[in-house]
Amino acid sequence: MTSPSPAALAALKSAIGPGGWTEDPAEIAPWLTEWRNRWHGHTPLMLTPRSTEQVAAAVRVCAAHRVAIVPQGGDTGLVGGQIPYGEVLLSTRWLRAVRDVTPLDDAMTVEAGVTLLEAQQAAAAADRLFPLSLAAEGTATIGGVISTNAGGTAVIRYGVMRDLVLGLEAVMPNGEVFNGLKRLRKDNTGYDLKQLLIGAEGTLGIVTAATLKLFPVMRSRATAMVGLESAHAAVQLLARAKAETGGGVEAFELMKRIGMEFVLRNIPDSREPLEATPAWYVLIEMVSGEPGAAEAGMERLLTHAFETGLITDAAIAQNDAQRASFWKVREEQSAAQKPEGGGWKHDVSVPVSRIADFLDQATAAVERFEPGARVSAFGHVGDGNIHYDVLCPVGGDHPAFLARWPEGSRIVHDIVARYDGSISAEHGLGRLKTDEARRYKSPLEIQTMQAIRAALDPHRIMNPGVLF
Repeated sequence: MTSPSPAALAALKSAIGPGGWTEDPAEIAPWLTEWRNRWHGHTPLMLTPRSTEQVAAAVRVCAAHRVAIVPQGGDTGLVGGQIPYGEVLLSTRWLRAVRDVTPLDDAMTVEAGVTLLEAQQAAAAADRLFPLSLAAEGTATIGGVISTNAGGTAVIRYGVMRDLVLGLEAVMPNGEVFNGLKRLRKDNTGYDLKQLLIGAEGTLGIVTAATLKLFPVMRSRATAMVGLESAHAAVQLLARAKAETGGGVEAFELMKRIGMEFVLRNIPDSREPLEATPAWYVLIEMVSGEPGAAEAGMERLLTHAFETGLITDAAIAQNDAQRASFWKVREEQSAAQKPEGGGWKHDVSVPVSRIADFLDQATAAVERFEPGARVSAFGHVGDGNIHYDVLCPVGGDHPAFLARWPEGSRIVHDIVARYDGSISAEHGLGRLKTDEARRYKSPLEIQTMQAIRAALDPHRIMNPGVLF
């Protein structure tokens, strides 16, 4: 794809109008890299439309001039899919409206630039719950989490973003607007076009608004931090927790001791959540629509777990401050690694029953390949998603260590594949994993995705650097 011509750039500026674009390098610079600072992109023009009509007008110009375009939300993605390398950058962060909230339908319609936190707050104002939650929710936008099919901490109960979208509005690669903002739970009238757009990383269209599922607000909630000797015990504890609550487990987050040490050492105002220092921690959250039921269920679960030797220590949050303290050490797991020098990042999933086996095998293989490497594993046991991060040995050669990332990742991902897992559980493929995914996707899968893309975007103007 060639660089946009002066005529194309002029047409884009005219289509968006004053205040909807910038060429100022200082204004654009913060949006050309990502949190891990791995990608540093460039663009001749950043568009900041305020309406779906402006997005459509810009895409029509891009289609007419064969100009490539990269859509971006809150720039919280971790695989580089939102970073342009010469393409026009289109930011949806100014599509800010909460269009409606309809409690009787348990639904709300919001525009793509509304942050995840703002969506949660809009639902709460109507005495409803929008359950998707992740560490970057104050910055991540609805358009971005839809385009990457984000997961987060409550997938065990409510599902991933794909499960939470009732309808979509999106600008297609030819500039036409797909208006699919329905509030229906049942619509069996052919292909579900919104599901093609969810998780497509901006390659099939630009999401401009979405109708989202809402849920009743739970009337009781119990949060606990527990200590365990192994990940195997954590998987057994999860099974017991689900049986105890009949589906009331909302979060079940696993953390390795070394990750806790990183948090305590590198994150201000963090504190050890337990008296002991176990090899593994699990943060459990249970909910119920019945007042007091979640607390009672947690007590029963932990009592049984102590009696059977599944856990070695536990603390139940007695107030909101203690609950926030428990969640802080979980949510800061990634940030706490930065002062340690960063490392090889893996966002993988395997069947829940194989999580502990995967952790054992992957860690043994990594330590053989890179003696002294520090493995910090954490994640969402309830849905099989583990963030498996490998940090440089203490005192090691960090540049040389990072240079071995592709080889190290191949070792980890081959083990994931043996367990019929995925090399990208919730972050997407982006620029980081698109080429590697060819090793694990079948030719039929790749050819089918390429055919869909060619049908909708024959000139490949939509985020051309990602997805096969």
